[in-house]
Amino acid sequence: MSAPLPEDRTGAPLRAVVTGADSGIGRAIAVAFAGGGVDVGITYHEDEGGGEATAAEVREQGARAVVRRLDLTDLPGAAAVVDELAEELGGVDVLVNCAGTGSAQKAVDMDFETWRSVLSVDLDGAFLCSQRAARHMIAAGRGGRIVNITSVHEHQPRVGAAPYCAAKAGLGALTKVLALELAEHGITVNSVAPGEISTPMTGQEDTDPRTEPRPGVPLGRPGHAAEVAAVVAFLATPAAGYVTGASFVVDGGMTLMGPQASPLLPDRSWLEV
Repeated sequence: MSAPLPEDRTGAPLRAVVTGADSGIGRAIAVAFAGGGVDVGITYHEDEGGGEATAAEVREQGARAVVRRLDLTDLPGAAAVVDELAEELGGVDVLVNCAGTGSAQKAVDMDFETWRSVLSVDLDGAFLCSQRAARHMIAAGRGGRIVNITSVHEHQPRVGAAPYCAAKAGLGALTKVLALELAEHGITVNSVAPGEISTPMTGQEDTDPRTEPRPGVPLGRPGHAAEVAAVVAFLATPAAGYVTGASFVVDGGMTLMGPQASPLLPDRSWLEV
């Protein structure tokens, strides 16, 4: 599925850290990297078994896997896990910020703690992990790649998801700033914005997306985690060496449908959470 990254000048495998890799998109990314010969640092929040299962899949591909717990509700200290993984792997060449959370409540009904909690995990956590990884990449002097997993809600709003949308839009802007600031060090920074993907987060674990009709999506179905992972893997290959500050929407055409689909809505039920 993925081409290998450029080799370390010493001939050693490259090293990637993927947060939130215990299931879904994060797991698919970790396995895609392993298929390209990349050693992977895997983080999980609550599902240790999921993290170990991802590690087993990585090792089946012949790559090394290291697993650590990462609690992004405990910031800034939790981001030190990136340093731990870098030390154990012998460095970090690629960081993928995939860990995240969300909410389902209208903004006028939301307490400040919920608002701050989602922003902290989805935006503060990605900032701190990127900062830690970038410092390792700069010190190593070999460049690197940072990929932030945002969402179509980096670009489009959703009722009931105010902090999630704000965090993902903020992460998209942070991506662009980091792309400017880190370019002199040969580090590219991009975001990947998935639409509906068949994962545990959407209640579709082990679901074949081809069996789930989505009439409102041009391609007619949800996406598969491996389809997101393929884009992330591309961004970590030499072919993407001149790509930075970009957002890659992986949504089957969903975000194209506003003007096309809105006149067809039969009522105002879209306002419900």
